[in-house]
Amino acid sequence: MERFDYGIIGGGPAGYTAAILFAKQGKSVILFEKDKLGGTCLNRGCIPTKSFLHSSDLYAQLKNPNSAGISAENISFDFSEVIKKKNNTVEKLRKGIELAVKNNGVKTVYAEAVIKDKNIISDGSKDFYAENIIIATGSKPREIKGLEFDSKFILSSDDILNLQKLPKTVLIVGSGAIGIEWTRILSNFDVEVSLVETAEHLIPLADIEVSKRIERIFKQKGIKYYTNNSINKISNKSVFLNTGEELNPEIILVAAGRIPNNINKECNMVLGDACGEIQLAHYAIQQAKETALGIKCNKSQIPSVIYGEPEIAWIGIREQEMDENCKKYILPISALGKAWCDDATDGFIKIITKDELIVGAHIISKEASSLIHILLPAIQNGIRVKEMKQLCFAHPTYAEGIGELLLNI
Repeated sequence: MERFDYGIIGGGPAGYTAAILFAKQGKSVILFEKDKLGGTCLNRGCIPTKSFLHSSDLYAQLKNPNSAGISAENISFDFSEVIKKKNNTVEKLRKGIELAVKNNGVKTVYAEAVIKDKNIISDGSKDFYAENIIIATGSKPREIKGLEFDSKFILSSDDILNLQKLPKTVLIVGSGAIGIEWTRILSNFDVEVSLVETAEHLIPLADIEVSKRIERIFKQKGIKYYTNNSINKISNKSVFLNTGEELNPEIILVAAGRIPNNINKECNMVLGDACGEIQLAHYAIQQAKETALGIKCNKSQIPSVIYGEPEIAWIGIREQEMDENCKKYILPISALGKAWCDDATDGFIKIITKDELIVGAHIISKEASSLIHILLPAIQNGIRVKEMKQLCFAHPTYAEGIGELLLNI
């Protein structure tokens, strides 16, 4: 029986990161993956959707280029080529992960693993001994009662990636990252989108001002959304909401989040989505770093990003969590020269402080996914506002908006 220091089940961000990091330390590692390396993020989540977003954003910009002094006619898209571009991107990145795993001496077994006891893992035909077992089996789309997936009319976030042609109308249930990003993708591609959310506002996990701004942007773009609402019944593909509206979508996308994949977790470490905690790829990677390298992972300091135009990013406390000792400061993106040059003036940068420390940051802007990382070290390391003011930001940039806002604190 082959023996290993670590047996890792699941080849997503948590699993392959932990495997590589342990191997770099000279540990023997065996990694089990029943499908393809990369997990949900690479194969069914982060990367495919960002590829679709890029194509859809480019198409949307080309349809309305006049503000940039450019004239374009007969703009169209070939969805089969959009899919091809997405598949090529995923395949290229997967090969990179496979090569990294192989070059670091990790043994990869492509099979569904079964834990026989605290040190024995089987691939169905052969047993392997692992001194330590790590479970990183990821997650699957959450079903809602009455909206069970049939992969035809009612689709999961996995199913929608398999579409070969776009529908004319779609109803999206849920306004988290998945729901918002697919709303943006499909509406950019001229699909009539309706979005329903049970909470009072869109993106219920976000700062309330972020939610309200996104609602305003959706109204400006003609995207229909229904908050504080849900599906009452479906009859012959007609959808009736609790408030009485009748919708007739070609498909329904259920974007209600994800739940951990079940596996025997007794006496084993569990990383990534399988934990049932923060279901973000970068959190999974951070967990792997903590496990393999001892680098501390603070769950309250994990940034969140929702992609599209404009991007949305946040970290730390939200306005609805502020106490009497907190203060908020806001700079509109329209105050920035770079935003006017890019014709991207919608949004804001918001900083929340307490006792001269930055405790929250919320950004709606082009490049928000990068901007949030300027404030992350300040929150993580307790850098005071007066010290952050010493930073020199290049001009013209979106980043200088943070510098201008800091001067007002």
